Amino acid sequence: MGKLQRSALSTLMVGALVAGCSSPAASVPASVTAPSTPPSVAAATVAATTAPSASASAAPSKSNVTLEVLASQDWIKSSEQVLAGRFEEQTGIHLDFQIIPSAQYFDVLKTKLNSGQGIDLFLGQAGKSDMKLQYDAANNAVDLTSESWVSRLDPVVADQSSLDGKLYGAEVWDVVAANYWVMVYNKDLFAKYNIAVPKTFADFETAAETLKTNGITPIYEPVSDGWHHVLWFPEVGAQVEALEPGVIAKLNANQATFAGDATMEKALTQINDLYQKGYFGKDALSAKEADTSKAMASGTFGMTLSELSRGSQIAAAYPNLQATSFGYFPIPILDNQLQPTHPAGPTWMVSSKSQHVAEAKQWLDFMMQPDNLQWLINNTPDFETLPFTGVTPKWDASQSAFFTTYTQAKTLVLQDAVNYVNPQWMDLGKWMVNMFTGQKTAADMLKNIDTGRTTLAKAAGDPAWPN
Repeated sequence: MGKLQRSALSTLMVGALVAGCSSPAASVPASVTAPSTPPSVAAATVAATTAPSASASAAPSKSNVTLEVLASQDWIKSSEQVLAGRFEEQTGIHLDFQIIPSAQYFDVLKTKLNSGQGIDLFLGQAGKSDMKLQYDAANNAVDLTSESWVSRLDPVVADQSSLDGKLYGAEVWDVVAANYWVMVYNKDLFAKYNIAVPKTFADFETAAETLKTNGITPIYEPVSDGWHHVLWFPEVGAQVEALEPGVIAKLNANQATFAGDATMEKALTQINDLYQKGYFGKDALSAKEADTSKAMASGTFGMTLSELSRGSQIAAAYPNLQATSFGYFPIPILDNQLQPTHPAGPTWMVSSKSQHVAEAKQWLDFMMQPDNLQWLINNTPDFETLPFTGVTPKWDASQSAFFTTYTQAKTLVLQDAVNYVNPQWMDLGKWMVNMFTGQKTAADMLKNIDTGRTTLAKAAGDPAWPN
């Protein structure tokens, strides 16, 4: 999830549900992992300021076609829109971006897909459960397996957009910098108050209490968007698996439940503890994710849970600040010290009902030419790389230190590794708010997750959940 917005459980089903979600792989091949020794930081200082040259994949003749693109908020970067303008100059093909608020997105998408009209390209969150349940990709999306750019796409990333050996999505998303949800901290404040980078949850609470005692809000947590505060739980899925080896496979085989799992209940209890002790601040329930950089730049917040690119985003918005003034460490729930591994992000799909499939494929091919991908990296503050061969990352010193300090998780985050969790994201957000406000307990939340998984699994005809 760059930003993983979800709809409510009542709007999960898009089109006809298909049978049998296979279990996602729990291990991660080396191809998707961040480098243990990233490229020289000097590479980050070179950024293009103009659009790619006209030599980039120009079409032999121009078309008079408009492609309707449907996406949730924050899934289309301004750099992509600039690139789309360059594409139109070369081809005559115009991209009409329709950006929908996250809470409404899946309702609008469902209507568009069911009507079979007015949509050529749409974006959706990758992941096995989502590709089947949210998008019914086998029926609603075009098979992209034979496209020329597929051989350059990271195979682990490609797998998250594939069903039954066919690729339906083009994931042009930084699955490291924009998908590694970690703790971002203000180095100056930590130094001023002599705070060590936490290694355990107890250390984390000590750091938060020190900041709070000195008049600094410990953590900027934007709850009002409905999706962000959920991250605290599933993003430490690899630590859950490390503490309970085999639990993910058992969950996918319907041989274990979330309810009654002491490790997961402890994780939710620790998250609730942060809220109850005031470490999220008095305005957490009304805070907005869009204000994260502003909040961290103000110096009135010590930490936030954000992408590994947050320092770059802050520096881009506030040129008086340096990206390396902010450091990173893993979310310490359950004493986690693992880098997250999250290869599923917003993904482009071509509607199978589009009247302009060839032109839509032409756009994807243009966007994924190596020089255009590099231009996107260099001109997107929250991208530091993209999951394709032939591109050069732009890691800074703080990000490089994160890679060398913490071990790469061998297990995917919970929403990628466990079937039928990701489609419940916005419901999880509501239940967590209920937990914060005393209306539900951690145990109640886990029971609700099981109920939702059962409903989704049966609707999908999963043999592990017989009717």
